[in-house]
Amino acid sequence: MLAGITSLDLLAGPVPLVVGALACLAGIYLLARNRRRWLLWVAGAVLASAIAAVGINWWAVHAAQLSAYDLPLAVQGWCAVAVLGLVLAVLNLVGATWRRRLLAPVAMLVVILCAALQINAYFGQYRTIDDITGAAASGIAPLPTSAKPASPDVGTSAGGGAASGWEPPAQMPGRGSVYSVDIPGTVSGFSPRTGYVYLPPAYNAANGPRLPVLVLIAGQPGSPQDWLGGGQLSTLMDSYAGAHRGLAPVVVVVDANGSTDGNTMCMDSNLAKADTYLTQDVPAWIKASLMVDANPQRWAMGGFSFGGTCSIQMAALHPDIYPNALDFSGEKEPALSADRATTVKTAFGGDTAAFDALTPLNVLAKGQYSDSWAYFAAGAQDSEFGANMAIVSAAASTAGMKVRTQLVAGAGHAWAVPIAAMGPALDWLAPRMGLAS
Repeated sequence: MLAGITSLDLLAGPVPLVVGALACLAGIYLLARNRRRWLLWVAGAVLASAIAAVGINWWAVHAAQLSAYDLPLAVQGWCAVAVLGLVLAVLNLVGATWRRRLLAPVAMLVVILCAALQINAYFGQYRTIDDITGAAASGIAPLPTSAKPASPDVGTSAGGGAASGWEPPAQMPGRGSVYSVDIPGTVSGFSPRTGYVYLPPAYNAANGPRLPVLVLIAGQPGSPQDWLGGGQLSTLMDSYAGAHRGLAPVVVVVDANGSTDGNTMCMDSNLAKADTYLTQDVPAWIKASLMVDANPQRWAMGGFSFGGTCSIQMAALHPDIYPNALDFSGEKEPALSADRATTVKTAFGGDTAAFDALTPLNVLAKGQYSDSWAYFAAGAQDSEFGANMAIVSAAASTAGMKVRTQLVAGAGHAWAVPIAAMGPALDWLAPRMGLAS
């Protein structure tokens, strides 16, 4: 029974509907009280809650530095609703009957739960309670030794890539498989968290082709397992493989930050050697551990938010390793803080030139990338990151990259963007990565 509850969908279906209905009733109960000057108290509570929401945003950006960007207005609004539920519950305790003193805290909890669900729904971060607790990923088996190549010399697919001459066998699995992996920072000294690998149906087929590689990075704050929950990686890749005779990239979800609130900016800096990890340790592990296509043209890096920034950054700095990028809702440049000077001081001891030498816009402005492809996507309701997409994609195009952009209707800065854009991005890259003629 508990397993059934923890696997309920938090983003759609009965849970948000029921909690929303109960929250409406709870809100009415907290607001409706026959007491002198009660409307004035309510008005004061609304004002205090709005101020508190602004304060929460300031704390998240400037004090805790959880993000270099303001929280979306919708998220700030739901923060205000949660605070309002708390303030009204406290006011309902003053001069109240025992029944109201019992029910007001319950009503408050329902309102706060509703606000939390709505904030989660905006970002699309956690689909189930198991995603929140980590239980959904804890049961994923480690990568079996049978997945490793027979020899350390990784080959390339014949002709035009994996799709060239490929005919799926009758006994090919209908779905891909996901495994957990530990990719050590042998050269970089970086200490990553557990990563994940998706192997498409064709990977496990007899005499299967060498498949292309897609390295994925999650947002920040976040973790690699976010791609499994909010990012719906298995569903997206199985859908793609189902429409392409079992062919899809081998997807390796890696950690570039080391902790939930860590931020390496995917750079070699005072913080960590994240660039070295992503460009030396990760590719070396992939080639030694998986049967993949070694042709660099068939490798890509992609990511959401922080991960999107990292993907175009790697494509700009290391086109020989990651010549293809999938930048979903990425930043204009990496950042630790809303204050650029703080970012430079923390990561580079105040050396602005050292930081500028690694930011995508500056790197793109100095190079030519006639053999690189970049796919950009952002939410149509995400004005800030939509503007980032316009700026960075234009710079990539000017630098010679083949560029495609997509605005996802109805989406803000949320996992809805990579969910909607992954299929079109892979279709566009398919000839390049050897997944289509």
